[in-house]
Amino acid sequence: MIAEAGLAALWLAAALCGLQLVFGIMALRSDGTGAVNAIRPVAIIQGLLTVFSFAMLVWLFMRTDLSVELVAANSHSAKPMIYKFSGTWGNHEGSMLLWVAILALSGSLVAMFEKRLKERTLTATLAAQAAIGLGFYAFLIFASNPFARLSPAAVEGRGLNPLLQDPGLAFHPPTLYVGYVGLSIAFSFAVGALLTRDVGPTFARAMRPWVLASWIFLTIGIAAGSYWAYYELGWGGWWFWDPVENASLMPWLAATALLHSVTVLATRDALRAWTIMLAVVAFSMSMLGTFLVRSGVLTSVHAFAVDPQRGGFILALLIIYIGGALALYATRVSTVREGAQFEFMSREGALVANNLLLSAILGIVLIGTLYPLGVEAVTGEQLSVGPPYFNATAGPLALLLVAAMAVGPLLRWRRDSWRNVMNRISLPVLITALALMALVFLASPIGILPMLGLMLAAGVAAASIAPLWKRNLRRTPMFIYGMVIAHLGIAVSMAGMAFESAFSEEVLVASAPGETHQVGPYSVTFDGTRPVAGPNWTAIEGGLTVQRGDGDPFVLAPQSRMFSSPQTETNEAAIRTGWTGQLYTVLGSTDGNGRSQLRLWYKPFVTLIWFGALLIALGGLLSLIGRVRREKRAMEREAWA
Repeated sequence: MIAEAGLAALWLAAALCGLQLVFGIMALRSDGTGAVNAIRPVAIIQGLLTVFSFAMLVWLFMRTDLSVELVAANSHSAKPMIYKFSGTWGNHEGSMLLWVAILALSGSLVAMFEKRLKERTLTATLAAQAAIGLGFYAFLIFASNPFARLSPAAVEGRGLNPLLQDPGLAFHPPTLYVGYVGLSIAFSFAVGALLTRDVGPTFARAMRPWVLASWIFLTIGIAAGSYWAYYELGWGGWWFWDPVENASLMPWLAATALLHSVTVLATRDALRAWTIMLAVVAFSMSMLGTFLVRSGVLTSVHAFAVDPQRGGFILALLIIYIGGALALYATRVSTVREGAQFEFMSREGALVANNLLLSAILGIVLIGTLYPLGVEAVTGEQLSVGPPYFNATAGPLALLLVAAMAVGPLLRWRRDSWRNVMNRISLPVLITALALMALVFLASPIGILPMLGLMLAAGVAAASIAPLWKRNLRRTPMFIYGMVIAHLGIAVSMAGMAFESAFSEEVLVASAPGETHQVGPYSVTFDGTRPVAGPNWTAIEGGLTVQRGDGDPFVLAPQSRMFSSPQTETNEAAIRTGWTGQLYTVLGSTDGNGRSQLRLWYKPFVTLIWFGALLIALGGLLSLIGRVRREKRAMEREAWA
């Protein structure tokens, strides 16, 4: 009865979602008086029912109920408990139910806590959210039912893809989904404001926490996915421009532009129409990512390759939602009043430049991702657009973007003078020049992009803390600290990327036991192999004795694992992390003469990439807390006035 309870809750939630949409339409056709009081309870109960439905699916996976088709296809009785739990969303149907549960829960939170918007605008926002939810409820119930029974029940499950049997599965997808859904809330706010002609600072202040929270979770999710692929796949790279990786990057780029634009609208009442358009674009990118991962048009480690009919359903939803939003924008944008004016030499101007560069990079990634799919659909020819294209086209723009990001916070709002700006950026420019001189005279020759990345990282690090100069640090608002830390995180990540690109060393050898190989500062001696067994796998494990200079030796043990259900072979990298970087080792196949293939990498300061991402997310969190506190105090002052 667990599956039936979950399915019944899903049906009830879908019915309430439809009722929420009907209430919203009726309210918008009338004066809207009291409409929020009718819609709020419906949205809250809908969210609770959907969360209950997802909890029932988790229960089915935890107890390995093999009478449920989804469990039998994606679980196994011998699987460790953590993978039974995370395996709930390690498949198409379960991941879509999680997506919808987060969507409905977010709508409930808007209904419960949003007090700033006008009643009519909030009603339109909840109606827009219901319209989004209704399509995905239909998709789940009619095309991707996660609670379908299997008769007779399976004797044993087929198991989870071994590449997904990692703690990263418990962390990476949920954080990305929260990010995607946060953009759907921003989209609903934008649609609601357009419908009621209420685009202004109040609307922006209501939307900003959702955009910021979405951006934080997308940052964490992308960073977690990058590191998961880095150590799990055994190919030694932290980003491969895989189409599914791009599917998560594109919403982040759009969300970053939207975050800066909505901040300008909330604080300076400017960029009204641009903010609405970016909200539509950001949600479009999250929908496009959903389509790419679940349509079956991509074959990727992290794609849920399903039948094309389901992909067609999602494509239809994408066309309806985005096409409808663009049509609404085209018909209502003339009603959006022009916001406050500003000069080019101002913080607003720098943020506009930031947005344009982000949009250009987004366009480059979008073209590189979709072009091979379009060519294959028209001609049947399979093309691959890889790192050379993206690095050559997006790389220079990314460096310009970082430079603009460094200057922006040092400018004044509305207008500024060139002389004052040059005085403020003199120290970051000096540090950038010194970094360039150090690279030219002290480092071995490196590529132009890594060199520019390293020198800009130094300058951006200095510029990021410049907003704290001459401030009373104890009275500085928390969101200022958040901005400083997030921008510093960009500099740290960029330094890690540049170091890894410029100074990594790789050794690929067929080694016999007892042979020693040098990679970077490490001496690696191959001691041989031995068989080992895990809870649901067997492996050949290599023994590596490693020494750095005169330091104490240590042992690394990379593995080549074999899973029986389903039958899959994977490489498990063994990594040694130090403060100067990582030694990354992978064991390959063994020939008939007892020699084993070894892949050894020395990656200096590569961990700065993910440490910087954590700083970016931390900065976003501090900004979110600071903004929410400020808004709460403002509302309390208004209530007392």
